[in-house]
Amino acid sequence: MVDTAQRAEELGLYIVKNNATVRAAAKAFGISKSTVHTDITEKLQTINSELWQDVRKVLDVNKAQRHLRGGQATKEKYLREKMN
Repeated sequence: MVDTAQRAEELGLYIVKNNATVRAAAKAFGISKSTVHTDITEKLQTINSELWQDVRKVLDVNKAQRHLRGGQATKEKYLREKMN
C-alpha cells in the first residue's frame, strides 16, 4: 500500500526542485496526471502548506506558459512535415 501523504510530499519536492509540470511528475513517478493533481491540490495542502505554496507557484508559471509550449510543439510538427 502506498503512503499517499509521503507520495504527495515527494511529488511536491520533485516539482519544486525540477520546475516540473504535472505531466512530467506523473511520468517520473509512474502514476497518472490525475493522481499527481489530487495529491498536490488536496493532500499536500493539508500536510505541508509551505511546500504546497511553493508547488503552487511552479504550477502557476507552468499554466501561464502552457499556450506557448503548445504553440511551439505545433510549429515544430509542421516544420518536420515540411522537411519530409
